[in-house]
Amino acid sequence: MTDDPRRSPLVTVAHLAVWSIVVGVVLSALGITPYNLVERLSLLARRVYDLGFGALHWGLQYFLLGAVIVVPVWLISVLLRGRGRS
Repeated sequence: MTDDPRRSPLVTVAHLAVWSIVVGVVLSALGITPYNLVERLSLLARRVYDLGFGALHWGLQYFLLGAVIVVPVWLISVLLRGRGRS
């Protein structure tokens, strides 16, 4: 199907109608309804959103766990380096 700019709008609407019917029949045969499709897309969006915040929580948890060790060790090393110079 090519997009010919000289094609009349009526022919374009007819093509869209035919393809919509064909896709509708295939989706209906698969048991997919418009409501079901919207519900599934909404669920997908929520899961992606939750996954993003889940990853943020996961990263923050490991960051804090590591910082409990790294920051005091760094602070001690800075204090010892400063003490050795004087």
